[in-house]
Amino acid sequence: MSLPWKRNGGSVLSSGGSNRLLSIDELADYLGIPKATVYDRWKVWGIPAYKVGRTLRFRERNVETWLERNRAA
Repeated sequence: MSLPWKRNGGSVLSSGGSNRLLSIDELADYLGIPKATVYDRWKVWGIPAYKVGRTLRFRERNVETWLERNRAA
């Protein structure tokens, strides 16, 4: 199941696991959780992250895979 989501401008971004890198803000928006929760839990959840400069980024496809693996039955 692929979940479409919106960005600041309100346009729907592609879903289904693109190579696009998401910022902490975008990931928090996508998951509907506070930014602080993403910072605190991304390692525990096992979502691969990339450090770009001083910021963390998350591949959209990795987030989609993680969501699929953790889908409630």
